[in-house]
Amino acid sequence: MGGITGWVDWARDLGAREATITSMTDTLAHRGPDGAGTWSSPHCLLGHRGRAAPDPGGTQPMASGDHDPAAVIAFSGGIRDHDRLRAHLTARGHRFRTRTEAEVLLRGYLEWGERLVEHLAGVFAFAVWDDREQSLLLARDHLGVQPLYYAELPDGLLFGSEPKAVLAHPGFHARVGADGLTDVFVVGARRPGDAVYTDLKEVVPGWTLRVDRNGLHHRRYWALESAPHEDDAATTARTVHDLLDEVVRAESAADVPLGVLVSGGLDSSALAALAARHRAGPLHSYSVDFAGSDTDFRADALHVSRDEPYIAAVVEHLGTRHRGVVLDAPSLLDELRTTLRARDVPGVGDLDVSLHLLFREVRRDAAVVLSGEGADDVFGGYPWFLAEAERPTRNFPWSAGVTDRNAMLSADLRAHLDLDSAVAERYAAALAEVPALPGEHGVDRRMREVFHLQLTRFLPFLLDRTDRMGMAAGLEVRLPFCDHRLVDYAWNIPWSVQRVGGREKGVLRAAVAGLLPEKVVNRPKSGFPVGQSPKYLHAVRDAVRELLDDPSSPARPLFNEHAMRELVDGERWSAGTFTPPPWLPRALLLDAWLREYRVDVVL
Repeated sequence: MGGITGWVDWARDLGAREATITSMTDTLAHRGPDGAGTWSSPHCLLGHRGRAAPDPGGTQPMASGDHDPAAVIAFSGGIRDHDRLRAHLTARGHRFRTRTEAEVLLRGYLEWGERLVEHLAGVFAFAVWDDREQSLLLARDHLGVQPLYYAELPDGLLFGSEPKAVLAHPGFHARVGADGLTDVFVVGARRPGDAVYTDLKEVVPGWTLRVDRNGLHHRRYWALESAPHEDDAATTARTVHDLLDEVVRAESAADVPLGVLVSGGLDSSALAALAARHRAGPLHSYSVDFAGSDTDFRADALHVSRDEPYIAAVVEHLGTRHRGVVLDAPSLLDELRTTLRARDVPGVGDLDVSLHLLFREVRRDAAVVLSGEGADDVFGGYPWFLAEAERPTRNFPWSAGVTDRNAMLSADLRAHLDLDSAVAERYAAALAEVPALPGEHGVDRRMREVFHLQLTRFLPFLLDRTDRMGMAAGLEVRLPFCDHRLVDYAWNIPWSVQRVGGREKGVLRAAVAGLLPEKVVNRPKSGFPVGQSPKYLHAVRDAVRELLDDPSSPARPLFNEHAMRELVDGERWSAGTFTPPPWLPRALLLDAWLREYRVDVVL
């Protein structure tokens, strides 16, 4: 947990600009509630928010020495093998003053420079100012669990863990163009590195970015590599079990109260069972549901059954101390702006709100939770995986059944933005990135494409959501299924082995079969609960009517008013085979974003 930010400028002396870095750092207080720190030099300012350091010398930003330091680091995240790295660096002559992971990275940088990232396992975003070279290194973990944004300036660079840190700088202006609006209107099609705002970028997962007087230098240090999978199904299941168990063991070693999110599904239940092995004393578990779901629930392609009976089976089997969080669906509308401020861009409505409200309640008891996010992406759990294996499409699999994305856009906006064409172009670009395996064809080749699309386009959307909703509540959410070593191994598992036993996530089911009740192991995939209360749906429709009647609305000129009113007055809530996030709450978020963040639409 933590937040970092900074400013590099070659054209001015930043020594007198500490008020600016303080303001940028303060925007990230929710990511590190226990304290703030800043560091300054003539051409670099660094800021950090974090939890209380385990020893007095561990505050950040951290310098390599008291006077004229060679390097200074600001770090957020968690390094799973930091003890091994510390021992290795000590053997090479480095002397440590603290027990912090930040110092391990700092000494690692002094030893290996930019290649430090090749020695790391875990999740991280960090910035190292090298005072000897007068350069800044930004680095982000393999899958992008930790966020890291930057904006290039004429004579330098701004960066921050969230857009709000960059937005707090007086030299950055909030603008959005056609590409950014595409990211707002379409889920799961954002290009790696894009960040909605014009001139704002993300450090791409698995890459580093170094900035010096000669400009920006990008380097890729990790990528999925395709190779034949030699293990049989039984060996594969054992290997998956062992890899996952090792990650959960490391992630359960928290020095603060820890819990596990459980849904009664395979992924979260497996984490709970493994964590129970490694955590002394009773394990705390948490779940979410909506008031009235016993009557409001309607099955769809992503939600096949209610969670409650399966959660009860897991809790009884493992003996966890469980607390179920029950949300009032109509109240979700009241929290839309909370999630907007957490993301700094329009999100996905009640899907964001319900997750944030769950995290807010969990934070009353725990500071850290384990989540099964990522398992469906790594092991093919979503229904569109099987659909693509049986009837391949030529688009992002999760957008099956979506037609005429432009229907909700105004004629003026359609003159500058064609969502269908933009998505087609992005799909072609994403497909070109897939590392092909020579000799692979047919369903195996297509499924390799689908997994790559999932891991590079859809999973980042989920990781953003989890990070922002968790951090806004002050909760650290750990994701064992996103460990890059597990992902590396799973990447080359053939589709026939992934589906062993004829079930989605068959190999994962086999890997954890002995840990859980049979009804849980065999439960079909069912997604995160959604609010289906008629009162909530009516409240959203009323709010959109007000938006469409408001001549001062900045979002109103962007919408096809006739089509939006038809949606408001009709029974249809979402479109597409896999029920993508509905338009109406997202329209409200777009309007609030343009107002509150004073975003200029520049087409």
